[in-house]
Amino acid sequence: MGRRLYFIFSSKHQAHQAFIDLKHAGIDQDHVHALARTDIDLGTLPPATAPQRRDRAWRMENIAWRSNLVLFALGLLALLTGIYTGITALSLLALAVVLLTFIGGTLFASQVPDAHLDEFRGSLAHGDIVLLVDVPRRRHGEIEELMRQRHPEAVPGGSSWTIDGIGI
Repeated sequence: MGRRLYFIFSSKHQAHQAFIDLKHAGIDQDHVHALARTDIDLGTLPPATAPQRRDRAWRMENIAWRSNLVLFALGLLALLTGIYTGITALSLLALAVVLLTFIGGTLFASQVPDAHLDEFRGSLAHGDIVLLVDVPRRRHGEIEELMRQRHPEAVPGGSSWTIDGIGI
């Protein structure tokens, strides 16, 4: 799993310069995507794909989170039922489900980076360009530092997760 970094630029020229710097830093052109209003010409910047525009990662996170909550609630209900009826096996199995979903939810909430395109709708509406840069986890800090040094005009928008193999 990699990281998707978001950077907001107020002009196409600034975004293009950042794109060139990212290529010089070894970021493949296929891992940089630009997003802007439909009336803004991106020039030579690689446009975001349709799945990236729809933010499929956010939908997957939402499904995973809600599924975890449902499993937790069902486990809790089964635990209470097992305790009430005195069925030890049911109580132990339900307790395991409750603990696993609680731990999974805690890790999900505290460890998964969480920036999504909805956070940039205002910037996009004002005519800004958002660069989505997919990097390996180990290069996350390095690329953020590069952008801070070379492009102080860029507004860092946070990071999220990405999986190249499934096009997210």
